[in-house]
Amino acid sequence: MELVIRDVRVVDGTGGPSYRADVGVDGGLVAAVRREGDRPLSGARVLDAAGLALAPGFVDMHAHSDLALLRDPAHEAKVAQGVTLEVLGQDGLSYAPADDRTLDEVRTAIAGWNGDLADVDPDWRTVGGYLDRLDRGFGGEGVAVNAAYLVPQGTVRAYVAGWTDRPPTGAELDRMRRLVAEGLEQGAVGMSSGLTYPPGMYADRAELAALCRVVAGYGGYYCPHHRSYGAGALGAYAEMLDLARETGCALHLAHATLNFGVNEGRAPELLALLDGALADGVDVSLDTYPYTPGCTTLAALLPGWAHEGGPEALLARLRDDAVAERIRYALEVTGSDGCHGVPVAWDTVEVSGVSDPALERYVGTRLPGWAEARRLLLADRLGTAVLQHVGHEGNVRAIMRHRVHTGGSDGILHGAKPHPRAYGTFPHYLGRYVRELGVLSLEEAVAHLTSRPAARLRLPDRGLVRVGYRADLVLFDPGTVAAGATFAAPRTLPVGVPHVLVNGRFAVRDGRRTDVLAGRSVRRAP
Repeated sequence: MELVIRDVRVVDGTGGPSYRADVGVDGGLVAAVRREGDRPLSGARVLDAAGLALAPGFVDMHAHSDLALLRDPAHEAKVAQGVTLEVLGQDGLSYAPADDRTLDEVRTAIAGWNGDLADVDPDWRTVGGYLDRLDRGFGGEGVAVNAAYLVPQGTVRAYVAGWTDRPPTGAELDRMRRLVAEGLEQGAVGMSSGLTYPPGMYADRAELAALCRVVAGYGGYYCPHHRSYGAGALGAYAEMLDLARETGCALHLAHATLNFGVNEGRAPELLALLDGALADGVDVSLDTYPYTPGCTTLAALLPGWAHEGGPEALLARLRDDAVAERIRYALEVTGSDGCHGVPVAWDTVEVSGVSDPALERYVGTRLPGWAEARRLLLADRLGTAVLQHVGHEGNVRAIMRHRVHTGGSDGILHGAKPHPRAYGTFPHYLGRYVRELGVLSLEEAVAHLTSRPAARLRLPDRGLVRVGYRADLVLFDPGTVAAGATFAAPRTLPVGVPHVLVNGRFAVRDGRRTDVLAGRSVRRAP
């Protein structure tokens, strides 16, 4: 064996009882699992892991590292947590497939999520080209962790029909279908939507159904950020479940929570919808992060009509006093679709990042009202990220217990004061919700973070500690593992995660990031 991990507590990802064993790694795979009492393994290198737990590497089912993986070779925000695979292309907006126009528009629209695109040198235009770029990574060596990709429905719509709020023509819908199919053929694992983000939000049920049928035909899954997490949340969940029933497409509900005052204590109603769909044979799963605040761009709160025509058209409307007053009324009085049908409470909106360094004074502040928000949107050219303190702990705990739950950070890495979920989600599950609160057992939690997402991604060789499986592995101390990241210090690394292996190579050893870049694209199984 190249490596033997000696006398470790194996939490193998099945959800079954943990056990002590020696685990051998060779050729990037788990080569042997020798249980306590059997003859010990021998190897070229031996890691004494007494007192540690060994689990499959964690799968971040909802990541916004589309550019971060190509910008930062260390990528400690995820590697240090034990994440070995991220799913990108989320919320219907990412950087492939695209032409030059679309790429430039999307770049502006989601600068608050990912920062600028210029420092990455986007030499791709297709999904396959983007996945190839991940494989090349830094100097041809690869990237920090493995990555899968979802075809972003909003980007596809922008590419074909622009940022217009209208149904597509027959020819346009045919082209959208072709782009989704091509993305899946090139390796995407499914399709995402952002149905509170333009232009994806302009798609009606028929359009979504047509695209979901394409996804279903390739064995992929649909991952919607649905139309409301606020006033219309339960109806929005029901719409997505009905869409899955109609099309036969597997469904994965993105950051599935219930926010704002109208939804406090309503998690049982959501879980009843899920259980009903499962009883009907719907293939559904979901992900959550273990925190109450959300995070998005400031521009995302605005009504959908204000975005029509794209980012430059929105900026023009913001400069027009009469139109800006209409936006304010929608935000503060009626409740805009961008803010989930709930009138915005400005004291819940905290600036977490800006694109223009001259505006850093705003970071960490709560916006006093629309006038200041409007000034910031114009000055930062829509590149402002915000936290929204609108969640409920009871809903978070109830949803994470469900049998189809998986973990997803929704981690936005851009900005001076990002949400701590980007650096802390997975250790926070293990420290806070397993050890301290007992919401989940250790074995249950590891299954939620490993084998369940691997099954959703249809990966036959990841998500378990089993002979022949990829050696994506994390070793942690169950007694001390915890998120270091807080809202005050969100970029603090976790504790209690001394070793992480990606494809059999140490990405973290003895608590320190190595220079290994063993991550590659993970493409849809044919």
